[in-house]
Amino acid sequence: MSSGLVVALSGGVGGAKLALGLSHVVLPQDLLIVANTGDDFEHLGLSISPDIDTLTYALAGLDNTEQGWGRRDETWSFMDTIGALGGETWFRLGDRDLALHIERTRRLGAGETLSQITTDIGRRLGVGPRILPMSDDRVRTRVLSDGGWLDFQDYFVHQQCRPVVRELAFTGAADARPQPDVIAALKGGTVRAVVICPSNPFISIEPILAMPGLRAAIAGCGAPVVAVSPIVGGRAVKGPTAKMLQELGLPVTSAAVAKRYGDLLSGYVVDQADSQGVQAKLHVTPTLMTTLDDKRTLARAVLAFADSLK
Repeated sequence: MSSGLVVALSGGVGGAKLALGLSHVVLPQDLLIVANTGDDFEHLGLSISPDIDTLTYALAGLDNTEQGWGRRDETWSFMDTIGALGGETWFRLGDRDLALHIERTRRLGAGETLSQITTDIGRRLGVGPRILPMSDDRVRTRVLSDGGWLDFQDYFVHQQCRPVVRELAFTGAADARPQPDVIAALKGGTVRAVVICPSNPFISIEPILAMPGLRAAIAGCGAPVVAVSPIVGGRAVKGPTAKMLQELGLPVTSAAVAKRYGDLLSGYVVDQADSQGVQAKLHVTPTLMTTLDDKRTLARAVLAFADSLK
């Protein structure tokens, strides 16, 4: 198998599964994970980075696999007390998780960048590969519903994706600077593959690609760009991807997701039931990741496919 740097673009839960698989089949120094920060927000006075944290917990072996978010072995005294005091409880913060948000908020206030904090926390929790935010500048995903514009976490968690999505906007993306180490890596001539993880294309991957220069840097890195479809058997494994596709007037198919990425893709990985209509070089393989072995097997298949496209 080839050597070189694998750059993975990822959102939260779905992306973290493949990122974990990749971390088991390449050396830690050969994997760079670029995390979406469009989901980031401020809540109860704290700076919260849901996708970064999901990736960090997954690669540290601390994630709550049953719940799909947060840390395992969590306790909830903080939220119970906040509720008893009449505070907001719609965004659940476990006691162990809370410590990370408090420390991140403190360090941001002291002048550190989100990249510095994310790298250091990953190291302290035993994460081998580097996880970097897509930018240290503020980018916020917003959702236009029939009731007007909503902040993403209001739509996603508070209203549980019930509002109909009419449009998405990435506030601040046009002026945001991509994380400099990510750009340097893409221009460094050592990239083996760029992997777009099976995350929601609208809210996890497109905020990353919306920043000036990043899409061009990926296209010009000289390595294959391979995406894994988040659609399996005509539906999304988790999250509102299928609902968003329908509400935006698009078919719930792997082909529709591939079309969002357009000519950026060198190849596309889909499950057996989802290859119809895709206008890209295809690799068909099981993509449902339930076990760690599933994640490793898919990661190997993705990289082998990417290597074959060089």
